[in-house]
Amino acid sequence: MLSDRTYMRDNYPRERASVLAWLISAIVAAFVLQLVFERILEMPGALEHYFGLSPSALRGGRVWSLATYSLLHDTRNLLHIVGNLLGLYFLGRVLLPVLGAKRFLGVYAAMVVTGGAVWAAVNWHLGGTVVGASAGVAGLFIIFACFYPDQPVTFLLFFILPVTLKPKHVAIAAVLIDLAGCVFYEVMGVPSPFGFAHSAHLGGMAAGWIYYRFVHEANWSLPLRRADIELPRWMKKGAKSAAPAAYQVNVGSPGDLRAEVDRILDKINSQGFGALTAEEKRMLDEAKDLLSRR
Repeated sequence: MLSDRTYMRDNYPRERASVLAWLISAIVAAFVLQLVFERILEMPGALEHYFGLSPSALRGGRVWSLATYSLLHDTRNLLHIVGNLLGLYFLGRVLLPVLGAKRFLGVYAAMVVTGGAVWAAVNWHLGGTVVGASAGVAGLFIIFACFYPDQPVTFLLFFILPVTLKPKHVAIAAVLIDLAGCVFYEVMGVPSPFGFAHSAHLGGMAAGWIYYRFVHEANWSLPLRRADIELPRWMKKGAKSAAPAAYQVNVGSPGDLRAEVDRILDKINSQGFGALTAEEKRMLDEAKDLLSRR
């Protein structure tokens, strides 16, 4: 029964707020502080100076701005923060169960920092300041497109016209647009007419693709070195018999099966579906087939 599972009991230590909720709350709180400093304390640009990303900030040793710039947004353009928050919410609610809380936060931070580093490198001699979470959101969309390339998604074009497209096509178009914007505007020292930090988007997208391609499904176990001294045959036979048995899921009885499924579901709840091994995924499929036959 569902009530027998540990995560369905009242004494189970559930999280009151997810990482996504805390991240969105931090961005909203930073935006409110920006408004307070600008309109009440009459200190416009104070937070942007210390926490926004700029070449001068990095030259001055404010390396934390590579991460904190993503919490700030343009107070003159409400669509800047609204668009980023909507993208972060809808993409985060899909990817958070897959990646798990710790990995989601780590990957998001890596995409933000990478996007900021790429922007700083492109604009090192041009100056300027960049704020916004768009590098992280762009990276999350690339990961989403890698997981679900052909899943139809409806976008609101200009927040009015609904358009249904496949994520892989939108991802390719976004990369091409930002690449063209970076080459024809940022590299040439001309402000983008769209108001985008194209190089920051490209850095976040690249970090998201690298994570999916080389980290998410990678096996990072170290290769075993071959022994320099070869054992005699009689010792090799003994070593074979003493080798530890490979891990197998214990499904000797219905109670064991239920306990194993509960353990796997708890692992998904805490670490995300991507943390499951091939054996654990197979066990979930067998349990689902068994329940469907009842």
